[in-house]
Amino acid sequence: MIDFKFAGYNVKGWMVAVGLPILSSVAGGVWWSYDTLQRFYGVEAGIQEVVEKSASFDAKAGALGSRIQTLEQAINDNDVRGLNEKLATLSTNMTQILEQQKLLLDLRSQVDKSTTVTDNLDDTLKTLQTEIDDIWKAYDYLNENPLGK
Repeated sequence: MIDFKFAGYNVKGWMVAVGLPILSSVAGGVWWSYDTLQRFYGVEAGIQEVVEKSASFDAKAGALGSRIQTLEQAINDNDVRGLNEKLATLSTNMTQILEQQKLLLDLRSQVDKSTTVTDNLDDTLKTLQTEIDDIWKAYDYLNENPLGK
């Protein structure tokens, strides 16, 4: 076995073989304790930060609650639930308006055709009136002068 002297002590090999794992375990325990303690401090700081920020969240939540209440009031005031019925009525009215517009366009076309026909009748009526007036003038002339003198 190996024997050596360290700081005035006679150290044997089996002591090193037993002491090294024990020292390693103790060092690991110290390291684990330190790491756990540091994590605890980190969590504590995180909790403190969350507590500080929660106050601002509470203020924002209060403002958000107020805005939600305002939106609900606006929805109730504008009768959004009755909007579907109003839209259905509006759709029906628009359909009726479109049908009436088609009818009016058809009537307009017929009026245009009638205007064209009556414009031609006006000229024909003037010609006929002129001929009737000429016939009456001839009749009056013949009535005044039966023999044509």
